[in-house]
Amino acid sequence: MEQVAIRTCASYDPELVYEEVKALIDELGGMGEFVKRGERVLIKPNLLSAHEPSKHITTHPHVVMAVARLCQERGATVVIGDSPAIDSFQKVAKKTGMEAVSQELGIPLVEFSNPRPAPNGERRVFKRIEIASQIFDADKIISVAKLKTHSQMLMTLGVKNNFGTVVKQRKAEWHSTAGTSRDLFASLLIDIYLTVNPVLTVLDGIWGMEGMGPTNGSPVFLGFLMASRDAVALDLCCLTALGISWKLFPVYRQAKIRGLVEPNLSYKELYTRISLCSATKGFKIPKLDSMSVIPKGLEAISRRYLVSKPVIIDSICKGCERCLTICPQKAIRKQGNKMRIDYDNCIRCYCCQEVCDFDAITFKKGFFLKVTEKIF
Repeated sequence: MEQVAIRTCASYDPELVYEEVKALIDELGGMGEFVKRGERVLIKPNLLSAHEPSKHITTHPHVVMAVARLCQERGATVVIGDSPAIDSFQKVAKKTGMEAVSQELGIPLVEFSNPRPAPNGERRVFKRIEIASQIFDADKIISVAKLKTHSQMLMTLGVKNNFGTVVKQRKAEWHSTAGTSRDLFASLLIDIYLTVNPVLTVLDGIWGMEGMGPTNGSPVFLGFLMASRDAVALDLCCLTALGISWKLFPVYRQAKIRGLVEPNLSYKELYTRISLCSATKGFKIPKLDSMSVIPKGLEAISRRYLVSKPVIIDSICKGCERCLTICPQKAIRKQGNKMRIDYDNCIRCYCCQEVCDFDAITFKKGFFLKVTEKIF
């Protein structure tokens, strides 16, 4: 298994974060192992939407700043970029603190644009993938992810952070194409990760999010940072630290099938290597339905009656239309001042819940989840 470095970090004090990130990467050989003088390095944080760092929805700016400083110290030219899900890039950059990092370090901020087809890769399942042209223009990519739960994919960690390289409007297309099955979508995430091929993944787990993330979960102090050349290995180490079974994680299931996980690697073996703060105990994860056990041809029936569905709480909904805008199937409409979901067209990708700023979208448990809860 590729080495995964782990460091505890008690706060987001900028100098403390810098020292801990430096020590973290030094465990992997130092930043000089990843970037060289004169190289153009693109740092890709998680900038899902326009939220302040205290909400712990996006990568904290001080973690991004620490990585950027280390790259600059090696003589690299640094750029920070992402493609937010729905808000304007300018609004996201300002709200998340990335604009301040850009100004302090003299680093350009770029919004991913101009989708470009990626060269075919031998290990890819999806033969045609388009990602932002800025990825191909960089010499090296460093992914700086945020530790959060995810209502569709269980967790969003190192591998999934690369989905942000898909330009805004293309994200909805992929949710429509592959979002009906968690394992199929996990396979897509792995393809995108292999295409982007970051030389280093850093995970901001000082504060994370538990519950129904990635936007409306509960912030939780975890007090650690992780880094690795291998985002799959990093994700598994993170799951282990949080006490989460790998088998629940769609990315793990697909990575194992594709030979990206060591055959003899065990959860128990990895657990003995990891010693973190007690705050990781009792970490709350979303309860997911099975979306991949229904025979072909019956998917529409299963989604309609068996799988948990998003439900809009009228008393909380502000009618802001973010859910309407993000829905890949156009299954949401506005009726008066409230939003309504067409469940015949809803594919249960839960993008609506992901972007709701008011926690106005909850879930009605599907048949599978109800039965599972009774059994276990």
